[in-house]
Amino acid sequence: MKISKTALALATLIAGLPLTSSFAADDVAKVQWLHCGNLIDTQEGEVLGQHYIKVSDNKITEVTTDKPASTSLIDLSDKTCLPGLMDMHVHLDGEMSPTAYVEGFTLNPADLAYRAHEYGMRTLLAGFTTVRNPGDSYNVTISLRNAINQGWVDGPRIYSAGKSLASTGGHADPTNGVNADLMGNPGPKQGVVNSVDDAKKAVRQRYKEGADFIKVTATGGVLSLAKSGQNPQFTIAELKAIIDTANDYGMHVAAHAHGKEGMLRAIEAGITSIEHGTYMDKEVMRAMKKHGTYYVPTVIAGKFVAEKAEIDGFFPEIVRPKARAVGPQIQNTFAEAYDYGVKIAFGTDSGVSAHGDNAKEFVYMVEAGMPAMAAIQSATVTSAELLGNDQIGVIAEGKLADIIAVDGNPVEDITLLQNIEFVMKDGKIYKK
Repeated sequence: MKISKTALALATLIAGLPLTSSFAADDVAKVQWLHCGNLIDTQEGEVLGQHYIKVSDNKITEVTTDKPASTSLIDLSDKTCLPGLMDMHVHLDGEMSPTAYVEGFTLNPADLAYRAHEYGMRTLLAGFTTVRNPGDSYNVTISLRNAINQGWVDGPRIYSAGKSLASTGGHADPTNGVNADLMGNPGPKQGVVNSVDDAKKAVRQRYKEGADFIKVTATGGVLSLAKSGQNPQFTIAELKAIIDTANDYGMHVAAHAHGKEGMLRAIEAGITSIEHGTYMDKEVMRAMKKHGTYYVPTVIAGKFVAEKAEIDGFFPEIVRPKARAVGPQIQNTFAEAYDYGVKIAFGTDSGVSAHGDNAKEFVYMVEAGMPAMAAIQSATVTSAELLGNDQIGVIAEGKLADIIAVDGNPVEDITLLQNIEFVMKDGKIYKK
């Protein structure tokens, strides 16, 4: 009888195994115990005392005050543990610099992909285990998300919009500022929308390419090579077509918006979140509360562009007046929105400011009057709610094991979040 090579290999493998298994349950599933000096309950907004957290594979399977029998503990007894932080507005494929505008003509998609991975790791090691990427080039953050999810590379959990949707000449039109030969006539495939039909096609194209959500530039922007930073750039009908189509495909829609009218149109059309929101007033805030719209403020980006606008040559001249006007306003708007009771999710626009500096946003939020615990909740439970993911944002049995730790109590000193001592994402330790 002829034996196949496969059967022979299998028999050889079996012959090398013991007849009875002596594996314990904890050997089958990777089990880790964390000993935390303090634990932040983000759901209730409380700082609890000493706790032990059991992690099995990538899930939290027990949270207790009783010391476990296990002799192998990850000692965080002098630290405060809290869920992995989340940033709802990053751009991992780049970082603003005086050469950023030229790089659009000199860098290849692979260059951006390698940078995105590096910036993603800086973000993860800064304690941000989940990010939302509202706009990139060449869909590099969709590819990076896939590579991370499949275990090929490390990085934060990514929700990517792929290419943002713009109108012709609007913020995120990829041909703004280039010469006539290169300008062409981009359409829905390139993320440029000028009608209801365009809007539907552009959303479906993003779905086809694997986007998790949709980003629309409802008004002008600061860094685009165009004059206005705040004029409305979509009709209500176009916005509604984008949002309704995205909802059909199970995606939410985020709106970049600085000017009032563009925000009101987006909110009326059913937008999920307003990003930046620089010139929102009480009328906009009332509309946001009525519709349950989230606000992602990005104060650090405003600080950054206002500072760099005073450096000759850092920005093109068409950008500088917009940066000077918009930048200083965002923190004041954030303070008013918080006082008014608008739902706030944490976001930085990192990629404008440096990746890895995300936690500076907490300092600006607290400076503007938001209590430290509320700021932490904006980057945990509120962001999880915005994403529609109930497996993250809290440390509790059955949730994903995204856990970070800092020396001291960040509720008493929010600056401590700029120095993360321990990072675990999906049960894997990245910083210890």
